[in-house]
Order: sequence, then structure tokens, then C-alpha cells
Amino acid sequence: MILLGIETSCDETAAAVLVDGAVRSNIIYSQIAQHAPYGGVVPEIASRDHVRKLPGIIREAMQGAGSSFEQLDGIAVTYGPGLSSSLLIGYSAARALSQRLGIPLTGVHHHEGHIYSVFLSEKPPVLDGAFPMMVLLVSGGDTKLVYMKAPGCYEIIGQTIDDAAGEALDKGAMLLGLGYPGGPVIQKTAEGGNPRAVRFPRGLDNPGGEWKYTFDRKLCFSFSGLKTALLYHVQHHPESLKDETAKRNLIASYQEAVADALAVRIERALELYDCVSFACAGGVSLNKVLREKLGKLSEKCGVPLKLSSPKLCTDNAAMVAGAAFIRQSLGHPFILPDDVNPNLRLENWDNT
Repeated sequence: MILLGIETSCDETAAAVLVDGAVRSNIIYSQIAQHAPYGGVVPEIASRDHVRKLPGIIREAMQGAGSSFEQLDGIAVTYGPGLSSSLLIGYSAARALSQRLGIPLTGVHHHEGHIYSVFLSEKPPVLDGAFPMMVLLVSGGDTKLVYMKAPGCYEIIGQTIDDAAGEALDKGAMLLGLGYPGGPVIQKTAEGGNPRAVRFPRGLDNPGGEWKYTFDRKLCFSFSGLKTALLYHVQHHPESLKDETAKRNLIASYQEAVADALAVRIERALELYDCVSFACAGGVSLNKVLREKLGKLSEKCGVPLKLSSPKLCTDNAAMVAGAAFIRQSLGHPFILPDDVNPNLRLENWDNT
């Protein structure tokens, strides 16, 4: 089966070709340079750039895989969640191609793509022996824990109650004058710093107060207090931004707080749920400190860790086609969405 994947949910324009689930090409165009002056993604700029770049990206993906459009068996496209104007560009292109070629089109949940990216490589994906699996999903504007008894079976057991980890890194970087996006620049500037120089809060560490959420407090995330703590520290210690060593230590401590908050929650989840593996997926899973912490956790608890290759961590189209291939190979039919859905929820395959 040869599948073309298309991804335009936010600020990456991407297309990929998979053959029997093996990645043959994966082309990604990033819009970081266009959005950097604004400190975040501007929807209008994003959608216009998708229109401009997507046709060429699709052609490049097809050429890179050595495939023709006539050889395609199907097309997979992200239809949510994401920016509505950006989602619409990829969805419209995918639908037009499927009608022109007379091949099926399926919609893929963006987070579902990230989850299954941990199984993707240049070889066909192997899911045997991976479930039940605990997934730490740290994608863009979302941070959650997903317990999967089987492929396509999703139970959200914890999530952020305010900002996502990626947002905390972006906003922290802006506050420190480091630029955008926050994750890569914080990791780079924190190198050699002392991650214990400043003790930042991990969020929801202290019990007490009203808890209005249905999730277990110990498995939820909160990063708003961390950002506030960074702001107050900079206000009370302005000299920390003038001395290079002090600044490096401050940034390293902030990064440590984000990574530690994530690692601690998935460790708690592994203690509460029966798992034969655990995974971390999404853009923040690229973070070196987080990967090291999860690797140590894997050794400590004896549960194998699954991570996407670096080129599959950020938004890409291989994960979209990969999720579609896995779904179809397990006997679940392609589903053609009527339209994009910016607020799409992660639902079990048997319920769709």
C-alpha cells in the first residue's frame, strides 16, 4: 500500500509517502522565520504560506519516494485539531487529489499521528508487544497522559489544566529575550548551566485547595505558576540576565523544571497502570533533558521506552500517513471527514 500523507495543522507544511508503512519520503517546510518576529504563530500568515508551499512540497515528496500519483492507493490528511485556516489548506488539497485520482481519502487526528510516530521508520511498523502502553503526549499546545490498552484505544488519564509544556518553553524564552521557538533556543542556551541553581515549582506539587477536574491531580500538569515564578525571579534578580553564567544557570533551571514535571507525572502513571511499554511523542519530546530523564526512568522501572526519531518528533506528514496505515492494517476502515475540525477530540476507533 502506497500512501501520501499531508499535514498543515499549524506552521509546518509537510507531505510524505509511505510504502506498506515504511517511510520513503518525508518533506517538511517550517514557517519559523515568518512567525519569529511575532513570538508565535500568526494564523493568516500560516495559511497563506501553506497555499504557496504545499503543491511543491507534495511534488517533492512524490519524487523523493520514486512514486507517481497513479501508484497511490490512498491519501491521509490531518483534519484536526489545529488552526482552522491552516487545516483547510491541506484538507482541500487532499480532497481534490483523491477525487482527481479516484482513490480513498482518510482524515487523521493530529495527536494520533504523533502517538504512532514512535513506531515509524524506514521499515514497516511493528506494534506487537507494545501494549498496554502509556503515552506522554507533548505536542504544541497540548500536554496529556494517554493510556492505551490497545491500538486505537485511548484513555486520557491526565492533562494540563492551563498552559502546555511547549507554551511554557515558548513564553519563558520570550520573557528571557531568547527568541522563538522556545524549546530549541532554551536547550541550546542552557548547555553547561546548573539545572539546580534556581528551584522552580513543578506545578500541582502541593495538595490542597479546590480541585474541580475529574482527573487525578497527581497525573495533571500546570505550568502557569512556573512562568510566574520565572517572571518574579527576573524582576527580583535583574542581574541574573546580565551575567552569562547566572543566565545560563537560570535557563537550565527553568528547562529542568519543565522536564522534571513531565517525567514525574509519567512515572506516577506507570506505577498506577499496567504497562509493557511507555512512549513520549510530540515536539517537546525532542528535548535532550527530557529524553535523558525518560531513559533513566525506563531503566529504573524496567519498562521499555519508545521515542520518535528526531525528524518525526515535530509536525510532519509521515506520522499522518503512518497512523492511517496502522489503522487500516488493523481492520479499521478509512474515514472521510466532512470538514476540518479545529477542536477534534481523540476518540477510540471503535466509537468512530
